Amino acid sequence: MSPLAALLPLVFAAWCCVSEADVGGFAPCLQVFYKSWPPKGLTGTPVCQRYHDQYRFATLYSRPRRSPWFSAYLYSVPAGRRPTASWMFEPQLAYPGAKGNMAPFPPGPLDHNVVESQAVEPDYINSTYTRGHLNPSLHHQIHEDRAATFTLTNVVPQKAGSNDGPWEDLENHVNQSLAAFCLGGAHVVTGVVPYRGDGPWLGGRRVAVPEYLWSAYCCPVYNHSLPEELREAFPTHAAIGRNDRNSTEEIVPVSQEAKRQFRGFDVRRMPLKTLEEHLKDRLGVAVSVFYEQCSGSD
Repeated sequence: MSPLAALLPLVFAAWCCVSEADVGGFAPCLQVFYKSWPPKGLTGTPVCQRYHDQYRFATLYSRPRRSPWFSAYLYSVPAGRRPTASWMFEPQLAYPGAKGNMAPFPPGPLDHNVVESQAVEPDYINSTYTRGHLNPSLHHQIHEDRAATFTLTNVVPQKAGSNDGPWEDLENHVNQSLAAFCLGGAHVVTGVVPYRGDGPWLGGRRVAVPEYLWSAYCCPVYNHSLPEELREAFPTHAAIGRNDRNSTEEIVPVSQEAKRQFRGFDVRRMPLKTLEEHLKDRLGVAVSVFYEQCSGSD
């Protein structure tokens, strides 16, 4: 046995102890959801994403797909530079008794339980997909909140034409709108829409690729002196973005005026209700993203 192999059990044993469960329920991190009400209709493994002993955001994770259904977070006006990518994983998905903090991948061979339970860096290396954040570092102020977004349980396979183009434009637009007009807390949920049939996978059916990404925010307290172009965007608004330039156009049309590298990765902004209708049509179950559609009622 090599010295590195001998050390691996010790490294993983350091995670394993009696600790509060961060995987299996949203109870510890309900504050990230509007009215402490997680989205309804989607099923998966709840993960309260803990970094440096604080809950940063929440993710509904799909073990069979080895990727998230959605991530939910509280928006804050960003400050500082984007953190250097240092990718992490969720120990409790691999070992239920592990400590709750997300952890960096250790050097050397990957642990079998980690590989089986979630996506790992080799899944994305040499693929034609980028690591697309559902909870983007751009939407956070403090460094720790931004760094916490770099866990592979918060990313999905996303084409560069989407990630570096129209989807990035959407994230910037949401940031500018909420920073300028949202007066209270803003709750954001960003997720994925699967293919109707068997879509593409990374690494020989290890990580499922979504056909679309979607996002919605809820800002119940806002400045009502809105410009004309944002009057339909508060208190809540949503969007769906293409992740496959060959997808049909009934959900998101394609603009032929887009630059060639971004053509086919359009984003369509829409009311929250329209998003939920598309999710119901694709998933076959009614989906409610926010309590009372972010109406502000109790």
